[in-house]
Amino acid sequence: MKLFMPKQHGAWAMLIIPFWLGAAASEIVWQHIPFFIGWLLLYSGTYPLLLMFKKKRIPFYRKWALIYIIPALVFLMVPLFTTPTIVTFGLAMIPFFMINAYFSAKNKERALLNDLSAIVVFSIAGLASSYLPNGEINENAVLVFAAAILFFTGSTFYVKTMIREKKNSQFKWISWTYHLLVPILWLGAGEAIAAAAAIPSLIRAVAFYGQPLSVMKVGIYEIVNAVLFFVIMLLAIL
Repeated sequence: MKLFMPKQHGAWAMLIIPFWLGAAASEIVWQHIPFFIGWLLLYSGTYPLLLMFKKKRIPFYRKWALIYIIPALVFLMVPLFTTPTIVTFGLAMIPFFMINAYFSAKNKERALLNDLSAIVVFSIAGLASSYLPNGEINENAVLVFAAAILFFTGSTFYVKTMIREKKNSQFKWISWTYHLLVPILWLGAGEAIAAAAAIPSLIRAVAFYGQPLSVMKVGIYEIVNAVLFFVIMLLAIL
């Protein structure tokens, strides 16, 4: 049986990076493993679940949603059992999931607000991961949460300038201004390493704009940029 998997390849970086940066921001414990497996399965399950809001092929999407979500809940019982209050983070995700559901129903998944809502959900998962070991949110967890939102929002702007908005000069300036402001804001907040983590994004946003890159190359370069962000942010919190 061929697995029905999410097609948004950029979302995998958002799935992995905030979670494990959040774990590193506090303490990595064995419970993070079933927690991550459950989070991975839950994300895979929300993909067909959101497609159900289009009101097409509902039996097919329902089947795949259940295939992923049922084992996801089993794995997520581990962190829930050890740290019951972690459920708060799941509840915090619901309003943003409803925004995603709305845009799915309207066939407007590429809307900027839809992307930003998904980014917040993935970043909340990073907070939950950090909260798991000791039942608290420390300064490093907040740093990771903010950095993940700013980084992936910038990635969203950049990808749009390279594909769907590549002929929109106004959107180009929005993207460039945003990428310039992020490291400046981090420096103003006294977070030099976080500012350094934002520099590769600024460079690629300007240097690659207008280049005839295929969608695959844009994706590959974003993976490289995400890895750089992950490594530099580890230096900021360890």
